[in-house]
Amino acid sequence: MANGQWYPPDWPERIRALANGTLTPVVPKRAATVMLLKDTGAGPAVYMLRRRASMAFAGGAYAYPGGGVDPRDDDHLVRWAGPTRAWWADRLGVDESAAQAIVCAAVRETYEEAGVLLAGPDADSVVGDTTGEDWEADRAALVARELSFADFLDRRGLVLRSDLLGAWTRWITPEFEARRYDTWFFVAALPEGQRTRDVSTEADRTVWVRPEDAAAAYDRGELVMMPPTIATLRQLIPCGSPAEALAAARDRDLTPVLAQARLVGDEIVLSWPGHDEFTKHIPNGAAPA
Repeated sequence: MANGQWYPPDWPERIRALANGTLTPVVPKRAATVMLLKDTGAGPAVYMLRRRASMAFAGGAYAYPGGGVDPRDDDHLVRWAGPTRAWWADRLGVDESAAQAIVCAAVRETYEEAGVLLAGPDADSVVGDTTGEDWEADRAALVARELSFADFLDRRGLVLRSDLLGAWTRWITPEFEARRYDTWFFVAALPEGQRTRDVSTEADRTVWVRPEDAAAAYDRGELVMMPPTIATLRQLIPCGSPAEALAAARDRDLTPVLAQARLVGDEIVLSWPGHDEFTKHIPNGAAPA
């Protein structure tokens, strides 16, 4: 591979099966991921995790903290601050219950995988250091699904700060993939007083890196990434600070990006609308190069 673009080796076979009608697409699960940013003095850096090579999906690829919606993330008891659920429903293109679940997933997963919590005692504050043993016990209970996010916030007297998130983009895993996710990408600034922790069991490395440096490493083939990850990194490069990224998020188009695959003569053409750099021409019967 000339760059760090990641493709599962079974995609050509699955694409052919989808084209001939022998593969039925699975329904994508809703998910959220967060591009956590901090100032460096020379522009923002983004927090990234390298997925363990043993992971069934995208092993070895760099990604952001994130994951699937917990069925309890739409619990009506979630303590909430910032734009209303109705506002988020309109912004994300879903109903209010789904909007709460997606925003909750973004905040919960950032805490589970990075130890950073976008919540506070009230609508105008945010928690500070979250590295104590009691915080870690709660984080582990959330990961194990022994504790719901609503109960976690309630017993600590915290409200979810939805105003600290900016919706950036939405990507849906291709129809021919075995594991599919309908993923909303958000941006957020690292809250003052908090710091990230390498606590994700799905990652073997974490880094703070400037988007332009990560993109350059991808172009050299040094960092492996899925198309949504490198695409969003490139989109972040013009932002001079986390505040600029959050401001830019207000006008971002959230029309879903879904890969298309078609058979043209003796090759498979794989493309993502609006993202020409990812187009692949794969000889029928061969794996992507």
